[in-house]
Amino acid sequence: MAVKISIISALIVFLALLSLSHFSYGELRLGFYSKSCPGVEETVFRVVKKAFSDNSTLAPLMIRLYFHDCFSNGCDASLLLDSTTSPTEKKAGPNLSVDGYALIDAVKDELEINKCPGVVSCADIIALVTRDLVDLASGRKIRYEIPTGRFDGRESLASTVDLPGPQMSVSDTFKMFEKRKLSLTDMVVLLGGHTIGVAHCSFIMDRLYNFKNTGKPDPSMDPTLVEQLREKCPEDSSAGRVINLDQDVLSSNIVDASFYKQIKSRRGILHIDQLLATDEMTKQIVTDLAEGNDFLARFGQAMVNLGSVGVKDKDTGEVRTSCRACKNMFCTI
Repeated sequence: MAVKISIISALIVFLALLSLSHFSYGELRLGFYSKSCPGVEETVFRVVKKAFSDNSTLAPLMIRLYFHDCFSNGCDASLLLDSTTSPTEKKAGPNLSVDGYALIDAVKDELEINKCPGVVSCADIIALVTRDLVDLASGRKIRYEIPTGRFDGRESLASTVDLPGPQMSVSDTFKMFEKRKLSLTDMVVLLGGHTIGVAHCSFIMDRLYNFKNTGKPDPSMDPTLVEQLREKCPEDSSAGRVINLDQDVLSSNIVDASFYKQIKSRRGILHIDQLLATDEMTKQIVTDLAEGNDFLARFGQAMVNLGSVGVKDKDTGEVRTSCRACKNMFCTI
């Protein structure tokens, strides 16, 4: 059986790579910068590798930044824009804890100063940096090919941020993904990004102490885990306390399929994560991911699919010199 699964996984990887060789979403394509900025991906990786060696928490931070940027208004780096006059996407409630901006700035500076000024968009930098961090956090087991050619958006308004919340149902969450032309499998696989990273205790206090105003913990959570988490998140805990999203201590910092094994064992942290394992819409996908060995290939493909959402072209976007400000300040912010 193990040999059969291995062969199937290898075939999935081969087909994914084959499809990517002809991949195009509008302006996106592999090798977009092959003539205008040859070696750009190697340059990006060099900066990212050094940053990751200094701070491995950059991987979950950047996965979140990539998702939050793409999901609200498309993969256009609008999340990076600053303003002194009105709240940008960065100032919206769900984005206040997003981070990783300094790494994007470092990569942009390297490209602008030493490589190819005015060529590589901030939106593509986000996609490339995220890909490289996923690769590094997986132990160099996945380096998916991601098309480039995104342009940077000229609008960033906090009021337009639209992200799924951790308390939503599976069906309501999927409606948001479907609106962005992402499949149910894409949704389940992308939420597998919770294989690394942390959540603030405030997100699960109801599950630990007063689920749906019952005065009791969420019955879908493993009772042993409830007790363990209550020690880390007491009722009077400060807002800054955090817990791992993947409760397998051996893999909580590794991009792998452990997340799905945890939620199948009722050890999911966020409510939506746990629902994936029991909802009729998604439980078989979760089982396949938990018991198979093709999560990394499928995660790479889902990240590519996410990277095609709301892409701007040369007519609707631009290539910024600074990722924090529009070119010539022609922005809606």
